[in-house]
Amino acid sequence: MRSDVIHTLLVANRGEIACRIFRTCRDLGITTVAVYSDADADALHVREADLAVRLLGAAPADTYLRGDLVVAAARAAGADAVHPGYGFLSENAAFAAAVQDAGLVWVGPPVKAIELMASKTRAKELMAGAGVPLLAPVDPATAGPDDLPLLLKAAAGGGGRGMRIVRELVALPGELLAAAAEAASAFGDGEVFAEPYVERGRHVEVQVMADAHDTVWALGTRDCSLQRRHQKVIEEAPAPGLDEALRTRLHEAAVAAARAVGYRGAGTVEFLVSAEGRPYFLEMNTRLQVEHPVTEAVFGLDLVALQLRVAEGEPLPSPEPPQPSGHAVEARLYAEDPARDWQPQTGALLTLEVPEGPGLRLDTGYTGGDTIGVHYDPMIAKVIVHAPTRTEAVRLLARALERARIHGPVTNRDLLVRSLRHPDFGAARLDTGFYDRHLADLTAPGAGDPATAALAATLAEAVRGPEAVRSTRPGGPAPARFGAWRNVPSQPQRKRYRSEPDGTEHEVAYRTPRTGTPEPYETPGTRVLAATPDRVTLEVDGLTRHFTITAHGDRVHVDAADASYTFTALPRFTDPATHTAPGSLLAPMPGTVVRLAEGLAAGVTVEAGQPLIWLEAMKMEHRILAPASGTLTALHAAPGHQVEVGALLAVVQEDPAATPVPVPVPEETA
Repeated sequence: MRSDVIHTLLVANRGEIACRIFRTCRDLGITTVAVYSDADADALHVREADLAVRLLGAAPADTYLRGDLVVAAARAAGADAVHPGYGFLSENAAFAAAVQDAGLVWVGPPVKAIELMASKTRAKELMAGAGVPLLAPVDPATAGPDDLPLLLKAAAGGGGRGMRIVRELVALPGELLAAAAEAASAFGDGEVFAEPYVERGRHVEVQVMADAHDTVWALGTRDCSLQRRHQKVIEEAPAPGLDEALRTRLHEAAVAAARAVGYRGAGTVEFLVSAEGRPYFLEMNTRLQVEHPVTEAVFGLDLVALQLRVAEGEPLPSPEPPQPSGHAVEARLYAEDPARDWQPQTGALLTLEVPEGPGLRLDTGYTGGDTIGVHYDPMIAKVIVHAPTRTEAVRLLARALERARIHGPVTNRDLLVRSLRHPDFGAARLDTGFYDRHLADLTAPGAGDPATAALAATLAEAVRGPEAVRSTRPGGPAPARFGAWRNVPSQPQRKRYRSEPDGTEHEVAYRTPRTGTPEPYETPGTRVLAATPDRVTLEVDGLTRHFTITAHGDRVHVDAADASYTFTALPRFTDPATHTAPGSLLAPMPGTVVRLAEGLAAGVTVEAGQPLIWLEAMKMEHRILAPASGTLTALHAAPGHQVEVGALLAVVQEDPAATPVPVPVPEETA
């Protein structure tokens, strides 16, 4: 008879969640096994595992989504259990069955529970029978003006894929087709359903934990309302501003949902709470959630350890969960540019350092020196803070993010800090439209002082000297970046930088007197107190400020107490080769061309704002729009093509006689 005691665990996942599960396994004395794609050969989760098995290929469809390969890897490594993490195969009933058929322990809910909750339409029918509150479904074929706005959702999967908001009936047929196509591409199931879209609704969820001995815990509430493209950005526990009656109703509904499907293990029941305080069932995620650390912090639990305990057949420690304490907030740090349609970013993550602090936790799948690739989700890390009160937790998290040193691709760090400090967030005025209303303000140029930061970068470089600067370039020495070096160092020197990612240029003047310490030129009120190659202290209008400088080739990162800056060093003269022809459509990120507009070919006419090319990268789909009305004179993109950032996709020659058409704001989905 097979024993359910787990000795060796394979995690059928990657990145942050694999590393997080390994951490608990080490505490429990369980040997860990990683699986990895070719793109992840040197990833942190591979380095941290005791054993690792390669899955040949790079794309998820060839690797992490191949259940047969994962089961074979578990057998090859001698594992006796499989944990799916979240995403990929975590809610795939066939995979869970295959794991058990192979004689392995499945660290997840029963196969039947996964099947029942896999389709949102079937799950809603089941929940109605269990007395869980629901939104009434809407038949798109008979929808009328009184049914608007509508929310279209994929019946299978999640993460915002296949989701559309429809505010005009004329747009409904096209959005249905688009949602179905995206759902079929993402989940292999094109079923889409419609329900009323609740304006200013809150996303509130209940963590449940159940064992095989008839115990079901409701572990409080979480608010996950701050979302971009229907994916969560900031989460907290407990959900603020709910009265006790509503909390009780949510807990009871979540327990009823779990019991209705004979649930075991960790799961989450998600609700939409209207502005009037009415809850509606959304779905049940039959897996561990990304935001589970906030619940762990508030309840003092290790949910992964409890998952393993339940999988081994043991009961939960007590009939009732422990009492919660304090407040926890989590922020997801993404490699993306919120000011540019949330475009995912790739490249070398040169530095990732989050300062330690009371109640602070960092869950990540990266360290400094790793590379953020194009194949997977752009999340770099989760930063979590637990404190006695919500105010303290929010303040500590904002400050920790502000002080973090993150060098490499553009991230959403500044957006996170501003979101946490926004008056609406501070007052717990939360709903899923937060970023729709506030994104422009949250991504506008900040109140920082990039000019002084650029001065600090210049002074550090001057101390370092031109030869040292050139030696930091990839490949070794190269011609000086600036054409301003002179034989008379006491004369003013000038440096030019471009601030990233907004593109603002800064010119800094300095001179080096006979004392040898560089000093600002034409910058009244600023005095150099100390300058080394990696740290500069300035007195600015009587205020002492410290700057840490890190140079990576032509890029310079400046970290101050209140902000961080990234600069690209510029030559004295503009390189004409950097200009592109008018009307050129360039790839905003590396990715895969997934489809073209119907009939798109060289010679066709297009209208300004018309979607022409769909590009997918890092689990996100982006529409490339025609910049003007005119003729498509060149088309270099085709479905399936892999393109690099800046690649020329197409060229539109503007027709001056064409009637201008307003360019719509793209509705991106993730």
